[in-house]
Amino acid sequence: MLRLSTTDASRMAENSLFAAHYGGGEANVAISLANYGHPVSFASLVPENPLGQAVKQHLQKYGVDCSLLKMGGERLGTYYLETGIGLRSSNVVYDRKYSSFASTSELPWDFQELLADTEVLMLSGITAALSADWRQWTLDLAKAAKEQGVKVGLDINYRGKLWSVEECGAFVREVAGYVDYLSAARLDALNFFKVPEKADGDLGYYYQEIQARYPNIQLFYATSREVINANHNRLKGHLYQNGELYTSGEYDIAYIVDRVGGGDAYTGGVLHGILSGFEPQKTVEFATLASAMKHTVAGDHNQFSAEDIEELLRSGVKEIKR
Repeated sequence: MLRLSTTDASRMAENSLFAAHYGGGEANVAISLANYGHPVSFASLVPENPLGQAVKQHLQKYGVDCSLLKMGGERLGTYYLETGIGLRSSNVVYDRKYSSFASTSELPWDFQELLADTEVLMLSGITAALSADWRQWTLDLAKAAKEQGVKVGLDINYRGKLWSVEECGAFVREVAGYVDYLSAARLDALNFFKVPEKADGDLGYYYQEIQARYPNIQLFYATSREVINANHNRLKGHLYQNGELYTSGEYDIAYIVDRVGGGDAYTGGVLHGILSGFEPQKTVEFATLASAMKHTVAGDHNQFSAEDIEELLRSGVKEIKR
């Protein structure tokens, strides 16, 4: 997708200059994994015009394989972001109807092509929200991955401007039976899995309830944040595996440059930990710091290597490196 963001803290209706960034949930995760040294391919459909070419160049710059990136259609999905400041929250206006990806009438790949030599397939609920066809194709792809022994990751990524809680919940409950790694927090458990609320229930309780219904889910993860204002958040990460909840240290992000993509950076960190064989506590610490660091750079994607994050985990944030 193309993101067009306001600059200089202006309101969208008053703005005359927008900053352009390319991104999207799955693309951001792919870039994180490539930055960490993992071979990763990105599958999408973009128009065969300069904007579609810019998407390809953006991904290739970070080492993402684009052999599954198809060209066709006429529009690149776009959204406008009014960047929040202080008491004013950020606001999004979508302009993605009739995009090449959302309006395609047939799946651009066959499942064998998509899943060949694949260890983990990462899916997003945003894809399923785009059309009835994509909802079914996403479900079919998750089923095919499970049949071929490919691990399936799902980030629910609920967007209220794309579909309703009821529509999202129906999809999530259907696809969950094929998911191995699930990004979900307390509200996801309440709204989409209909887990009974428990006054003294920690996140582990909600994960236990979901796993009782879907024992195929091996790992759950989420972040929690305290929002002081639009530019100042406190961030923690959580990971649930083998009946135990792991929580990271807290990061006080006193000056947020760009919050967009913070969740994708966390997902990339979690997948890096899984693929690298980290212990759960190290995985959640790595992923949370990766997310916190994403808040310090402009654009949708993580711009740090595994070595960058590992060094910060060892030494902490200090003065200028000389």
